[in-house]
Amino acid sequence: MEVLPADTFLVVNKTVLQDDRKILISLYEPLIGGLAINLYYTLWTYLDHLELMSVEYTHNTLLNTMMISVSELTDARLKLEAVGLLRTYVKKGSVNNFIYELYSPVSAKEFLTNPILSSALYKALGKVEYDKVVEYFKMPAISLKNYEEITAKFSDIFSWSTSSLREIEIYNLKNKATRPLEIVSKIDLNTIFSLIPEEVLNAKSVTKELKNFLIKISFIYDYDNDTMVELIRNSVTEKHTIDKEKLREQADKYYQFEHFGKLPSLIYKNQPEYLRSTKAGVSKRMQMIHMFETTSPYDFIASKYKTGTPSNSDLKLLSYLLIDLDLKPGVVNVLVDYVLRINRNKLTKSFVDTIAAQWKKSNIETVEDAMNIAEEEYRQRQKQTSKKVVKEEKIPSWYHEEIKEDLATDEEIQKLEEMLRG
Repeated sequence: MEVLPADTFLVVNKTVLQDDRKILISLYEPLIGGLAINLYYTLWTYLDHLELMSVEYTHNTLLNTMMISVSELTDARLKLEAVGLLRTYVKKGSVNNFIYELYSPVSAKEFLTNPILSSALYKALGKVEYDKVVEYFKMPAISLKNYEEITAKFSDIFSWSTSSLREIEIYNLKNKATRPLEIVSKIDLNTIFSLIPEEVLNAKSVTKELKNFLIKISFIYDYDNDTMVELIRNSVTEKHTIDKEKLREQADKYYQFEHFGKLPSLIYKNQPEYLRSTKAGVSKRMQMIHMFETTSPYDFIASKYKTGTPSNSDLKLLSYLLIDLDLKPGVVNVLVDYVLRINRNKLTKSFVDTIAAQWKKSNIETVEDAMNIAEEEYRQRQKQTSKKVVKEEKIPSWYHEEIKEDLATDEEIQKLEEMLRG
């Protein structure tokens, strides 16, 4: 839900906030943008001197401080929530009251070994810059071959009697806390494991951590139950356990085979904030721009169906536009809307591809630019239609002739075989 400027909020610190600027800027910012990072630090500054909790503010204060709009604030907040840096609660009333809980970013190791976060970062940066980031966070390799450890143990230095021990009291102490990524899984792990015999996979080896890993893999590659069963079977070790690294390799290879060598990528669910319109207004055109910018391509195309569910061919087409052509989500929405209007409510791939390729060459990235080029193309089509000039197609002379079957003789076949043998 979007906030109103009069709505109030409190900021609560759920962790031990530390100077994690390098992690936030190098790892998180490429995924969620600078505005979301700015919001995180701004909420941090609202905490009291003990960094526990803020006093109550109105959102108007926050909007004025950051010089942003309500929609920009909402977009930045959702991105912080999505990557686990923020949790939001609301108490609805005549004036809504929000609570924003701040969480720490995960460590560089946790981030770069998380299959979802690392894949998203790879897509955002590209291989060269991604490798530079990984290199920065790598620990130096130091050989201890000729060294002997002489580190003192606690018991070497301290000693006391049992009378020195005291009863432990439970306190609500500060602790560095992070939020895990929350994913709605499309696979059913119970069904998957029921299809793998116990003699193949030891059920006791399937931990909660492994289940989460499988859900992440299925999310990244958009794999269903049957595909996950096949991948797991091909990744089982001699000890009847799942080799996670092997499973990731299998998932990569399978995806690249199905997608002509391309690696999987995560895409924005809606138009990136830095490509959104900064114009204000309540005109019908501005409302259309806002709708195209804040709606995901999936939701937009789903709204065109009475059932609310897009067809598989339409989903493949969206994937092609977003991943292969790398068109921005808002631009894809305009393209889909334009084609449906001029092509009798049909999304013919060849027709869409022709227009999409042209928009890609024209470097169309914003909704406004997409609407402008669509309007210009529509005017050109109208001009051509109004001329009503019908060109006579050059039809081959054989087009209307009956094609008769012409079989080769045995002698001709023998000569052809001799030619082929050289």
